[in-house]
Amino acid sequence: MRVTLHKGKLLEKIRDCIVLLNGGELEELIREALTEGIPPLEVLNAMSAGMDEVGKKYESQEYFLSELIFSGEIFKKGMALLEPHLKGGNSPPRGVVVVGTIANDLHDIGKNIFLTLLMAAGFKVVDLGVDVPPEKFVEAIKENHAEILGISALLTATAPGIREVIRLLEENNLRGRVKVIVGGAALTREMAEEFGADAYAKTAVEGVEVCKRWVEG
Repeated sequence: MRVTLHKGKLLEKIRDCIVLLNGGELEELIREALTEGIPPLEVLNAMSAGMDEVGKKYESQEYFLSELIFSGEIFKKGMALLEPHLKGGNSPPRGVVVVGTIANDLHDIGKNIFLTLLMAAGFKVVDLGVDVPPEKFVEAIKENHAEILGISALLTATAPGIREVIRLLEENNLRGRVKVIVGGAALTREMAEEFGADAYAKTAVEGVEVCKRWVEG
């Protein structure tokens, strides 16, 4: 009975820790929730709700990039505590997304924020890192049966590499089942359309919303 009475307040505090960027207390509260028998998936849902709120604050310019990055780091630390307890769970991922920064580009801040928000939204994310050759994107999509590919490009000189990735997807008969979303300082919506992408996202938050709409049909 004590767990039932305490549970709602504890989950609310976990959510608020993400929103208020309180990483130290979050880890303590996660351990307490697990000790009290609260299902780890419910803890994850509370953390995800916190990330949703941070995303809204970022979109409304109440929070800035530094807060968005910091909240993502806090979320990942919380996930590290939860993952051993989530393994073997029967809840399928919302979808599978392969993410990487295009070849010859070493920038990853935007990509990392995007993949963290995807995880918070319930997606399985395959992070290929930076400087990813077109062939590696295709291999990862095949191996992981991904429905979505996210490509980041921060340098104008590297952005045209996206066109080559999409060409290889077509060559491997994958284009029909994979949605491609692109983002990064080097890109515009017009460029994304020219390269053959399905969507362009100006921010990581916007990108996750697009991915959600895709899997929800």
